[in-house]
Amino acid sequence: MSRWKALPAELDPRVRQLVVRLRRLKDHAGLSMRQLAARTGYSEKSWERYLGGRTLPPREAVTELARACGENPTRLLALHEVAAEAWRTGAGSPPAPEAPEPAEPSGRRSLRIALVAGSVALVLAVCAAVLLTVRLTGGDTGQASAARTSAPRSAPPPASPSAPTYTCRPHRADGHWYTGNSRTRDAVLVNGLAGPEVAEAQCLLRRAGFSPGVIDGIFGPKTEAAVRQLQARAGLVVDGIIGPHTWEALRR
Repeated sequence: MSRWKALPAELDPRVRQLVVRLRRLKDHAGLSMRQLAARTGYSEKSWERYLGGRTLPPREAVTELARACGENPTRLLALHEVAAEAWRTGAGSPPAPEAPEPAEPSGRRSLRIALVAGSVALVLAVCAAVLLTVRLTGGDTGQASAARTSAPRSAPPPASPSAPTYTCRPHRADGHWYTGNSRTRDAVLVNGLAGPEVAEAQCLLRRAGFSPGVIDGIFGPKTEAAVRQLQARAGLVVDGIIGPHTWEALRR
């Protein structure tokens, strides 16, 4: 089994969860970095960055790793979707799928730097011209600004609709429990998702005796903890992810 380095402390928990799952899957399959690179088409250095938490792996790389390890990629892709959203909002946009590329020639790099510098100089020149025009017409502009300031302000836009509310109405049909929010039995839910399917799972967790926190349709830490408790009692894999087997345990 690989001796993994600790992941960066600032790594978003949703990205961390994906990376840890990928590491465990690789270790369980007994693949070295070289073997993983040969089976997936992504270089050893790329996998070192992906599994080290320095770069978010592309969706295609996650699929190839699952196939190389004989695993269904559905759950991993659900985790990747949540991690990609966290990466976009917190750590920057995830990279496009990689392919081996030769190092960029120094001449081309110098040309690119020169083009960027020229663009910046052009933007600064345009800004200077605009400022000069504004100063030359300052009197008229000031009067127009005063007129706009004295004019009555329009009413603020109406407030956005409040977040949806969910209620639990447990009832049994065809040998399964439902609570009125969703009838799904195979949706994959992970920490960070939201919607009526999450609210349905929260209601079913509460009915089963596990507290998911507020029934708000948001899959957070309390909901994940309740899922893990249910999975442990049902003899399932304790991963905090709701899939078909966990839905079956919730609805029976």
